[in-house]
Amino acid sequence: MSSTYSPNLALELIGTGDQAGNWGSTTNTNLGTLLEQAISGYTSQAINGTDVTLAMTQGASATARNMFLVLSGSGGANLIVPTNTKLYFIYNTASTAITVKTSAGTSISVPVNAKIVLLCDGTNVVVATNYMATLTLGAALPTGSGGTGSTSASTGTGGVVLATSPTLVTPALGTPTALVATNASGTAVNLSAGSLTTGASAGTAWTVTQSSTKLNFAYGGTVVFSIDSSGNIIAKANVTGYGTP
Repeated sequence: MSSTYSPNLALELIGTGDQAGNWGSTTNTNLGTLLEQAISGYTSQAINGTDVTLAMTQGASATARNMFLVLSGSGGANLIVPTNTKLYFIYNTASTAITVKTSAGTSISVPVNAKIVLLCDGTNVVVATNYMATLTLGAALPTGSGGTGSTSASTGTGGVVLATSPTLVTPALGTPTALVATNASGTAVNLSAGSLTTGASAGTAWTVTQSSTKLNFAYGGTVVFSIDSSGNIIAKANVTGYGTP
């Protein structure tokens, strides 16, 4: 019976009765080379504008078996991994983004200087994680990744740093409606910008008249109260000799 190979890491499985006297060599390769690559392997792979296809070589060392791949070069192409179910820690040090995919499955684009954990599920390459209990950044999180491009808030505590400077919009204010009043002689006036100016028609119920340093508010011709030049309200019932405006 000849050897077979494990489906994901391609370790050599010696057939019953085979390799008499050579089990030690095959076992050492499985444990000391192939499993070490799969668990702690760290290697570099150049990508220079042309797709690179990694193979999972049966029973022998293979780049595709390594856990951590450092991608270098000019980038701008695909890294095609085998359809074996496997985790990949990817660090893209190339000058442009690199897409990691299988020959026919979905892919993940790895930006420049990004470090990411990917999973080949036997068909597609997907991101292996989607949750972090906490997140501490040693550098600014770029706006393209949902950050602000800043490592800390410039003012205040617990606030939000905007990615771009906000544009302040000044609301358009309409022209205020003039207060209709009458002067001491009964001429209709408007209260505008703090002064009395002529214009408009006098009201038929409430009227405001100016007398000395007071504004007198009357209803139906009877003064109800006045406001002095300091803004104090003077009630007619509380003022002796109030008189007429």
